[in-house]
Amino acid sequence: MKKLLLVLLAATPLVAQHRPVNTFSIVARDPATGQIGVAVQSHWFAVGQIVPWAEAGVGAVATQSFVDPAYGQLGISLMRSGKSSPDALRDLLGHDVTCEVRQVAMIDASGSVATFTGAHDIQAAGGVAGGGAAAKQIACGKAGGMLSIGHDFSAQANLMANDKIWPAMAKAYSESTGDLADRLLAALDAAQSVGGDIRGKQSAALIVVSAKSSGKRWQDEVFNLRVDDNPTPLVELRRLVALQRAYNHMNAGDLATEHNDNEGALREYSAAEKIASTTSGVPQSRYAEMIYWHAVALVNMKRVDESLPLFARAFDMEPGWRELTPRLPPAGLLPDDAKLIERIVAAKK
Repeated sequence: MKKLLLVLLAATPLVAQHRPVNTFSIVARDPATGQIGVAVQSHWFAVGQIVPWAEAGVGAVATQSFVDPAYGQLGISLMRSGKSSPDALRDLLGHDVTCEVRQVAMIDASGSVATFTGAHDIQAAGGVAGGGAAAKQIACGKAGGMLSIGHDFSAQANLMANDKIWPAMAKAYSESTGDLADRLLAALDAAQSVGGDIRGKQSAALIVVSAKSSGKRWQDEVFNLRVDDNPTPLVELRRLVALQRAYNHMNAGDLATEHNDNEGALREYSAAEKIASTTSGVPQSRYAEMIYWHAVALVNMKRVDESLPLFARAFDMEPGWRELTPRLPPAGLLPDDAKLIERIVAAKK
């Protein structure tokens, strides 16, 4: 294992960044589903590009303050190789000559979590691990820092308006209901509600991955969303999470269709449309597309009469869908039946 660490460090050495990515974040694992997630907000452009890391069946990392993104890649690699999150974090801190300006959290697939706040992080800074003992001073670099070990989640923050931020996040996560994405968002909202980043807000991100890896990253990521520059990034992140849920239902509907589960498919399409129609800030064009593909599915189920009112609604919202329709038969998405296509295109409210 030590040889692996040396190989990884040689390939991706730990380095310093001159400006802090002042951030509050949370890493967590849902014991009911095994899903693993990380969420973050910052007064820094495109925080989702460097702070959050996650891999299905392995774990998640948040690397912030004077951020070194290598903690993300190396932490995931070490946990994938079998290291627990506390051991992986200790190993990396031990090889970082400027660890005192880092703030890093790691959670593994078993739910073991560790969070470190360097002694020279800009105040207010600190972290808390779920169900864990009090943080302990550890030696690394020039001045070390505080390490807290626990289970299920950790919340951490630096350059905050006050020291209420991470306790508020921990409380909100512990007391909230819903799926993992809901609870991560609740923690971020709680941080902002008690002061948040002393310099304001700019970007946010959220990643949730499956409990087990399928070997196909695009299937394992339940959510992978970023808000790179926005005056209210958490509001926008919530909108994107809702929209992703709608598209997840659309994808589930398509999968049900492939398995000849027509009623299941229609339930999924209807669920997607309900989310799109009731979520603030979702453009009409997104809703129109969901209605359109629902209608296409009905045609392919030989339920043409049911499809026509949906086509009419979609065409009324976005005329481009009417023009697109005759192009679908050559792609195998609608029957090659000229009279049927004529009938669909003529659909009106």
